[in-house]
Amino acid sequence: MTIELKSLTKRFGALTAVDSIDFDVGDGEVLCLLGPSGCGKTTTLRMIAGLEYATEGDVVLQGKRVNELAPRDRNVAMSFQFYALYPSLTVAENLAFPLHAEKMSKSEIDRRVQKISDTLQLGNILGRRPGQLAEGEKQRVAVGRSIIRDPTCFLFDEPLSRLDVQLREEMRGEIKEVLQDLSRPTVIVTHDQLEALTMADRIAVMRDGRIEQVDTPHNVFQRPSNLFVAGFIGTPQMNLLPATLTDLKGDGVAEFAVEGDQSMVIEVDRRVEELARGAKVTLGIRPRNLEISREPSADGLSTKIDMVEPMGAETLVHLKDGHHDLRLVTDWRVPLAEGDHVHTKFPPKMTHIFTEDEQLLRTK
Repeated sequence: MTIELKSLTKRFGALTAVDSIDFDVGDGEVLCLLGPSGCGKTTTLRMIAGLEYATEGDVVLQGKRVNELAPRDRNVAMSFQFYALYPSLTVAENLAFPLHAEKMSKSEIDRRVQKISDTLQLGNILGRRPGQLAEGEKQRVAVGRSIIRDPTCFLFDEPLSRLDVQLREEMRGEIKEVLQDLSRPTVIVTHDQLEALTMADRIAVMRDGRIEQVDTPHNVFQRPSNLFVAGFIGTPQMNLLPATLTDLKGDGVAEFAVEGDQSMVIEVDRRVEELARGAKVTLGIRPRNLEISREPSADGLSTKIDMVEPMGAETLVHLKDGHHDLRLVTDWRVPLAEGDHVHTKFPPKMTHIFTEDEQLLRTK
């Protein structure tokens, strides 16, 4: 079973909400649509479900084009951000409700309800009504009602957005475990990058109705395809520093000038040698990849500590070089004080280079 989107587009009058996107989701694969609010994630999900009709392009489920099919004929299971549980029905009745429409026997309905309640640990609340449930329990019931059927695919719209931090952590693991056993293509919409990084087999990062990158969580984090993905993925955000390539030393070692009359010589991608001296670039480096030294050297910038934020085992340090703000994460035991002047080092091969068109300089 698969989901395929081919040049899928949705317009609302003059507004293009989804702009000619393509991706596929394989059998048993979980793909997360990740992006800021208003980027077209939910509209894409609704077009797969048939709740919105595509202006252009195709939705293909199990190899069959379904653009003209009504939602009930597409056999998809969708779980919404708002649980949409029937308040007058018990948990068991909410779980069984989709099965009655399929005219299943009572024994089969009871068997499936029991199986789902065991999987999602709902056995002790089957007789309660939604008003008697905690938020995490409501979420599990909503997920259970989606997966109790045998649909072609599963669609989740911000499934954990209404839960507190602890419940989100618990539910991420529970839903991931359940989905691994179901062997169906699954699309999850989220604006929470941690959800996407932990739950997805692949992530599709969206902006303004377009897909910027589709890749594994590791590659989206380690090899962002452009400046938007680089800045959107990661907490704290990647440091992005405008610079000019001033000299090439060979073997990927290059000299860069940054605003404020500072320069540094660092080892980067060897493909930097394809750029001309004087090329405008953006240097990107993760806060956890930067290092602090008390002694100046050629492989970084002279900076001043602006603010120190303890984060338990780590410390987030805000740095200024006179023109730019940098973020660095280090061990909590490193002695630091606001106002200190330190040297911020860029270790070898830890810095991404983005060209003037905002695309990552790629290794051959």
